[in-house]
Amino acid sequence: MKCKETTVALRFSDVFAPSEGTIQAHQNMIDKQGFVWYGELGAAVSSKVANLIMENENPRILLIHGGKTGRYWEYIKKIQYDIPSKSEIPEYYLDNAGIFKTWFRVVKIEEAPKNVLGNCVVASSQRPLSEVSKSSMSPYFIINVEEE
Repeated sequence: MKCKETTVALRFSDVFAPSEGTIQAHQNMIDKQGFVWYGELGAAVSSKVANLIMENENPRILLIHGGKTGRYWEYIKKIQYDIPSKSEIPEYYLDNAGIFKTWFRVVKIEEAPKNVLGNCVVASSQRPLSEVSKSSMSPYFIINVEEE
C-alpha cells in the first residue's frame, strides 16, 4: 500500500460534552457559522506535524471515540496554538479553553469507514493504528493514511 497523506489520529470522549455529544455539538456550530474550533488536550501537536497536515490536498484529522466505535474525519482549514475567539468554540469548552494545547479549525465532519483504523499506519512504529490504539494510552498518533 502507498501513503496517501500524513495526519494525526486523536482520541476523544464525551465526558465533558453536552447531552448531544462532542461530534454533534461541533456539527451544530459548523451548521450555524460554517466552522468550529476543535481543541486537543494533552501534548501539543508539533508545528512540524501541523505543517505536514496542512500540506495535504484536503487537510483532515481522524477522531477516535475512546471506548466506542465512532471514527470521524474532521476536515480542517487551520491549526493554531492560541485560544480562538469564544464565539468560535463550543460553549462547553469556555471554562476550560486554556487547557487545550492545539486548536483545529474544522469546516466539515464526516463519519469514517468502519475499517479506517486498518488503513492507517502509526508513523513511529509502522504498525497498524488498529493494533496500536488498543494498547497505547497516547492521546494522539501521527499516522500515515494508506491507499490501495
